[in-house]
Amino acid sequence: MQHFRSGFLESGPVRAFHSDHFVLPLPPGHSFPMSKYRLLREAAEATLPAVRVSEAPPASDGELALVHEPDWIAAVAEGTTTAAQQREIGFPWSERMAERARRSVGATIMAARTALMGAGGEGAKCREGVAANLAGGTHHAYPHKGSGYCVFNDVAVAARLMQAEWHRQHRALLRVIVIDLDVHQGNGTAAVFRDDATVFTLSLHGARNFPFRKEASDLDVELPDGCRDDSYLEALDRALAQAWARHTEGAPGLAFYLAGADPHENDRLGRLKLSAEGLAERDRRVLEALRLRRIPVAISMAGGYGRELGQTVAVHRRTLELACDSWRAWRAMEECAP
Repeated sequence: MQHFRSGFLESGPVRAFHSDHFVLPLPPGHSFPMSKYRLLREAAEATLPAVRVSEAPPASDGELALVHEPDWIAAVAEGTTTAAQQREIGFPWSERMAERARRSVGATIMAARTALMGAGGEGAKCREGVAANLAGGTHHAYPHKGSGYCVFNDVAVAARLMQAEWHRQHRALLRVIVIDLDVHQGNGTAAVFRDDATVFTLSLHGARNFPFRKEASDLDVELPDGCRDDSYLEALDRALAQAWARHTEGAPGLAFYLAGADPHENDRLGRLKLSAEGLAERDRRVLEALRLRRIPVAISMAGGYGRELGQTVAVHRRTLELACDSWRAWRAMEECAP
């Protein structure tokens, strides 16, 4: 395995958005690690002063409707989801569940808008290049339903909205790439963009993991159980090279990066065997590849179900630390004042 880079550059003020004040009333013993989002925010606030954390606004019905069917939006808002729909999501319905789902989408919208257009929005003079949602990555949600702890698809909604806002401002097409490195395939995202040539979906995931019926992304890379750092990073390098080779019209204008912690060797649901250093190297390679092509990126934390929750939080925190490095290098390229 190649030597990992160690140490970090002086970090810049990366904008990060959260929705962890909306905690779901889950039954005892539930497998979803609800507290990790609060713990990650607290870790960022305590140890990464250059990460500027803000509470996310809720996504509106109109924003959600860019991807989701009106009946599904209404069912979540009004609490009329069926018992079967709630079982497929894995959460019982509550007002907090509905509000958290909206704000998780809102956080990715804000991260994408910040990375693409700058902290000042459409009128900003300089793009930020990098921003984050401290949750998100709800890639199992389809237009008509939720699934696998995902109610609405935050990346799909944000991608559609950024394309609309970009066209309004520039009268030009915004091409998007989704780099999904959660250990589970992004089936909902793949389904949403199946026939859309403006959004390229790439997913590296466990071959034998959920979802057991997978959708076709533009590029899928299936990994065997027990896959370790070397094999994973080789597969990632090949996948990124293929993705860039298939963009003959030029690099995408915006990326969404799902930086799942669940490929970690101690994840309860992951089945892969990546070390913390291997995951950090994964993040570094993705962020560097995007930065060198000047592709702004909105990062979502996606999955992470560690046997020791502190390990999962530490993986996500390292992603944020690397995002600060990438932000600083991005701003230097853009010749922006800190």
